Amino acid sequence: MSLLLDGLRQALALLGAGDSEIWAILWLSLQVSGSATFLALGIGIPAGATLALTSFPGRTILVSAVNTGMGLPPVVVGLFVTMLLWRSGPFGNLEILYTPAAIVLAQAVIASPIVMGITLAAVQNVPEKFRLQLYALGASRLQMIRVVLREARLPMLAAVMAGFGGIISEIGASMMVGGNIKGQTRTLTTAMVLETGKGNFEVAIALALLLLVLIFLVSWALTSIQQRPGPG
Repeated sequence: MSLLLDGLRQALALLGAGDSEIWAILWLSLQVSGSATFLALGIGIPAGATLALTSFPGRTILVSAVNTGMGLPPVVVGLFVTMLLWRSGPFGNLEILYTPAAIVLAQAVIASPIVMGITLAAVQNVPEKFRLQLYALGASRLQMIRVVLREARLPMLAAVMAGFGGIISEIGASMMVGGNIKGQTRTLTTAMVLETGKGNFEVAIALALLLLVLIFLVSWALTSIQQRPGPG
């Protein structure tokens, strides 16, 4: 217990002193996971909505694959992306392995099925009768999709929270494709593992506190939007 308390006191002192390395790691984590989340939203929302609103042979298998992808182990994603970006891999000529771009790509792969699955569930919860009413009122398919997405927007905020939360706290894929290089690809989670292994518990606790506060602030902001009373 004394080790934890001492580490906590030293961690607060480090944060209060504005340790430049810690804040640089925080900023990189925000950039990487924020970019990956936006990329996952751009992929997952249209794909999830399409799956929810269309019927075609093999749809059940595809939905099952999406649901399986929601629990995809990050280390498996890290292995897959590493092989793709390796020098002899199909995208090795891009030379982005062990760069922030590789971490963004890996984290987007992790978050996309999560966003897709939650979007699929949110859109499916909009009653089919509502969609038929829109058609009866003369709405085109594109207009119907826009209205349905608007109706499902509040549940879909959970997709943002789940996607961001799932990647800001993952470590396996980030370590594998980023390499945990100081000043370049070191994120909150990879730095935490490194500092814990070195016995620098005060730094590890400081990073853990930043991670927890960051996740809470994002969740609080999105929950506030989600729970905001509707007009009238």
